[in-house]
Amino acid sequence: MMQKRKLGRSGPEVAPLVFGGNVFGWTADEATSFKLLDRFVERGFNAIDTADVYSAWGPGLSGGESETVIGNWLAKRGRRDDVVLMTKVAKWAPRKGLSAANIEAAVEDSLRRLRTDHLDVYFAHEDDAAVPLEETLGAFSKLVDAGKVRTVGASNYDAARLREALAVSADHGFARYEVLQPGYNLYDRAGYESELAAVTAEHGLGVVSYFSLASGFLTGKYRSADDLEGSARAGFLGGYFDARGLALLDALRKVADDVSATPAQVALAWLMTRPQVTPIASATSLAQLEDIMGAADLVLPASALQVLDAASRPAA
Repeated sequence: MMQKRKLGRSGPEVAPLVFGGNVFGWTADEATSFKLLDRFVERGFNAIDTADVYSAWGPGLSGGESETVIGNWLAKRGRRDDVVLMTKVAKWAPRKGLSAANIEAAVEDSLRRLRTDHLDVYFAHEDDAAVPLEETLGAFSKLVDAGKVRTVGASNYDAARLREALAVSADHGFARYEVLQPGYNLYDRAGYESELAAVTAEHGLGVVSYFSLASGFLTGKYRSADDLEGSARAGFLGGYFDARGLALLDALRKVADDVSATPAQVALAWLMTRPQVTPIASATSLAQLEDIMGAADLVLPASALQVLDAASRPAA
């Protein structure tokens, strides 16, 4: 049976991979999304991450599409009790920011689209310096007290603001952030490891990482920047093809060959070895999904971890 891990001191238990729902209703239509979600839970995984803003950037889309698809799937399959449902507030233009009034309105919108009466984790999608932390955390705490939210989390907070938020919750008796969602992967290590990792360890927070495959760079699909010509991903990936990135790709492919796995599986399995970290990854086809789920079965030997750490270690 798949080993689950607890997110924070009082957060939910999740399998070692979270499905990134940004693709639902965007690059995966509803029928495809249903097949992906069916297979994901069939394999024993249970956590789905989304946001109200997904996927407002897509042509012809306005936001709320991902939550709507997930809600339709939950209603049709009757699987609400089988999944850990995570969504976010603050980035979507119609529900921008972390004022109490906005949080109260946004959660009702998300619950309606997701066709549920509670969220397992509700994230502040980004910090909002214009609103006092007391107001934001007080609003989240009321949702926990009302049973509409089980756990609250923070995404895209820096270490200083995360510490401040935890202190505010402690001082006022508010529900605290139990889960952090940072950008973190084999290439992008410094932002999390330099300061945030120490805060999460000190306070016992769970961590679910986004951009776990560096927007596809760590899948090994692209061998050089030349492969990006004409690709919609060029803007996301161009910066990865520096000397360090190319050396990392070489190391990743070598380890993948040595352990009979794919680069994506190795990159995700590396994240799973990091303290408190559970990676988020997306898929738009069953083949991609099978690939990323395989990471949960992969045990990287110490020699492989040493190679990956050396190739990916941030410059001092």
